[in-house]
Amino acid sequence: MLRTDWTRAEITAIYNVPVLDLIYQAATVHRQHHDPQEVQVCTLLSVKTGGCPEDCAYCPQAARYHTHVKVHKLMDVDEVLDAANRAKESGSSRFCMGAAWREVRDNRDFDKVLDMVRGVNQMGLEVCCTLGMLTDSQAQKLKDAGLYAYNHNLDTSKEFYGDIISTRTYDDRLDTLGHVRQAGISVCSGGIIGMGESHNDRIGMLLTLATLPQHPESVPVNALVPVEGTPLEDQERVSVWGMVRMIATARIIMPTAMVRLSAGRIRMNTEEQALCFLAGANSIFAGDKLLTTPNPDVDADAQLFQTLNIRPKAAFSQKERQKGVRFELIPV
Repeated sequence: MLRTDWTRAEITAIYNVPVLDLIYQAATVHRQHHDPQEVQVCTLLSVKTGGCPEDCAYCPQAARYHTHVKVHKLMDVDEVLDAANRAKESGSSRFCMGAAWREVRDNRDFDKVLDMVRGVNQMGLEVCCTLGMLTDSQAQKLKDAGLYAYNHNLDTSKEFYGDIISTRTYDDRLDTLGHVRQAGISVCSGGIIGMGESHNDRIGMLLTLATLPQHPESVPVNALVPVEGTPLEDQERVSVWGMVRMIATARIIMPTAMVRLSAGRIRMNTEEQALCFLAGANSIFAGDKLLTTPNPDVDADAQLFQTLNIRPKAAFSQKERQKGVRFELIPV
């Protein structure tokens, strides 16, 4: 039974279970709701890079930080659709487009994004966007264009949020998630660990996600990738056990969600990633970049899938989902 009435004490007790028992419990829940041999492969493309007015301490795209990221205007629609087609051919079933905006504005750039959404949707891919804050009418326009999912991460707990970001509030984040849900778009929301937060902050973020009126369909768990020039450039690497605890706890309290092993894989070996899959992760981002941070390339992931004998989850659109018909994919 899905629960949205979790308490902090209950989630804390799960999070603190001895790690091998926690993995076992999460793996058991995972097998009750998902095929453990299937992992969804997603591709994330930065369609508008850099120059963001926000001050997110982890982000190299913030205009106020001096990083390696160069500002690029919004890509052309055809260029994005070519990238989506290449992603599909390489085994991705979800294509996510990210723009370094604080919020969506009703202008020609948003109209171009709507055209991108229509085009990717017609390919039979699950099309996702992460564009910053949305109004209810903007969410509805994206839905009408064929958007399948919208990513808007909470990043961390409400208590720690102000230490990481001052240019928007936690409630701003939650309001956008509400607009996305109201429009009937699948919600993708998770966070980042390794930013200097406590274990209580990690638990607090999971508590917020698990007590939303409806669980997010997708929960990305990111390990911070420190970038020179950002305030968090000197943070130590997150241990695999930190990732495992987050993934396993998310799997137990939000059993039907896709739990995404997201940023930080570039610093994980095969064995560490296997532990995360065993603990309940069933999605990765493919391609050599996650927006602007490094990620394992397609060949490395093909070897990973072969070694672990896992296969990419096939892509299917919302319309075909109702019929139970799946599109053919070229295997990784």
